[in-house]
Amino acid sequence: MTEDLLANIEVTPRQVSERLERGDKFLFVDVREKWEHETSRIEGAVLIPLREIPENLQRLAGAREIVFFCHHGMRSLDAAAWTRSQGVEGAQSMSGGIDRWTTEVDPLVPRY
Repeated sequence: MTEDLLANIEVTPRQVSERLERGDKFLFVDVREKWEHETSRIEGAVLIPLREIPENLQRLAGAREIVFFCHHGMRSLDAAAWTRSQGVEGAQSMSGGIDRWTTEVDPLVPRY
């Protein structure tokens, strides 16, 4: 991977929250497993488990901007990097995942 591929690939939960509050248009994707999504979720996010990202590439490519998240930020970073490598330049990963979201944005989202 080149440095350009990874430039600005991470965004903080606070930045994502501000974008949601402003009504910015982007696809907010939860790449965790179904059981994790059922345990704890962020309103407005769509569930596409990491293993299903390749088969959803066409859907993802149709979005100008995408923010992926997972539990702690590793799977979403993989999803964003892979999606960018497929030509979707607007893909980003929410650093720290839903765990960081809970501590910095919305404490009502359950931690697990």
